[in-house]
Amino acid sequence: MRSVDVVVIGAGQAGLSGAYHLRRGGLEPDRDFVVLDHAPAPGGAWQFRWPSLTYGKVHGMHSLPGMELTGADDERPSSEVIGEYFTRYERTFGLRVHRPVEVSAVREGEDGRLLVETSEGTYATRSLINATGTWDRPFWPRYPGQETFRGRQLHTADYPGPAEFAGQRVVVVGGGASGTQHLMEIAEVAAETYWVTRRPPVFRDGPFGAEQGRAAVAMVEERVRRGLPPQSVVSVTGLPVTDAVRHARESGVLDRLPMIDRITPDGVAWDDGRAVEADVILWATGFRAAVDHLAPLRLRERGGGIRVEGTRAVRDERVHLVGYGPSASTIGANRAGRAAVRAIGELLRREREREQEGAGAVDGIGAAAEVASAA
Repeated sequence: MRSVDVVVIGAGQAGLSGAYHLRRGGLEPDRDFVVLDHAPAPGGAWQFRWPSLTYGKVHGMHSLPGMELTGADDERPSSEVIGEYFTRYERTFGLRVHRPVEVSAVREGEDGRLLVETSEGTYATRSLINATGTWDRPFWPRYPGQETFRGRQLHTADYPGPAEFAGQRVVVVGGGASGTQHLMEIAEVAAETYWVTRRPPVFRDGPFGAEQGRAAVAMVEERVRRGLPPQSVVSVTGLPVTDAVRHARESGVLDRLPMIDRITPDGVAWDDGRAVEADVILWATGFRAAVDHLAPLRLRERGGGIRVEGTRAVRDERVHLVGYGPSASTIGANRAGRAAVRAIGELLRREREREQEGAGAVDGIGAAAEVASAA
C-alpha cells in the first residue's frame, strides 16, 4: 500500500486540469499525488471517437490550463489531434500518468484516509479527485422486442463511421449532437435513414453567448445540488444550426419521428400502426456518469445522483467530482480542476494543523509524566 495526499482518477480534460493545478500548488507527482487512467494512451475519451469526427466538427474544445492547442488541422480526426495534444501536455508538465490502471473500488480506510483499490495495488489517500467522465457507461434504452431484432444494434460508443452503413436502412435514435452528426453522415451513403427522438429536438439558431452558457450550466448544477443524476450541459443548450444542419433539415434528413413503442425482428414500430424495416438501429442515447467504484462510500442520494456543491461531494468532503454535471464541458472541466485543488489544499492544511496539535499534545503528556516521576 502506498500513501499519498491526493489520488486523481481519470486523465481526460478534468483529470489533467486537476493534476496541473496540484503541480502548480507545489505537490509532486508520485510523491504527493498520483494520476491513474484506465485508457491505453493519452487523450481521454477523445481517443475512442469515430474517425469521421474531425477536429473541425468538434463543438468548443477548450485548451487545457497552461498550454494552448493551436495550429490544429481541422480535417484530421479529433482523436489524433487531441490525443497528441494531451500527450504533449502530460510530458510538458511532468504529470506521470499511470496507465492502463483499473480502479475497482474506493473504500473507507484507517486514520481518516480513503483506500483506492486498483489493478496496480492499493493507495491510501487523504483526498480524491474523481474525473472518470461518462464514456465507459453508454446508456442503452430497453424496448419490447429488442432481443428479437435480426439486424445490428450499436451505440455511439461503438460508432465506426458512416462507411459501414452503405446501402443499409438505418434507424438513428437520439436527439443530441452525436445523433444528428451520425445521421447526417450516414444519410449520404445509406439506402434509407430514420430519425427517432423521445422529445422534439430544439434547434438553436444564432449566437450562444456567456449569458446563455451560464443559464445552461445553472440548470444542470441545480439537479446535481438536489442529488439527481446530472444531465449534460449540451442537453439543455439545444442543437446549433450550422450550414450542414440547415441543409439536412431542408433535404428531409432531419425529419424527426416520435419515439418507437417496440422493436420487431425486421425493424421498429409504433402503436398507431406505423412501422419501418431496418438493417441497423444506432442508439445515440448518451452516457451516464462512471462512478460505480465510489459505491462503497455511499455518496448517492435517494434521487439517484451524488449531491455536489461546487466540486465537493456533500456526503464526504474528501471526494471531489470534476467533469461531473455542470463541469462536464471542456471549459467547465478546467475550472472544476482548479476549484477542486483549491478546496483540497484547504483540507490538507487543516489536517496538518490537527496533526501538529496532536503531536504537541503528546509531547505535553510526556513532559507531565516526567515531572510526576521526578516528584
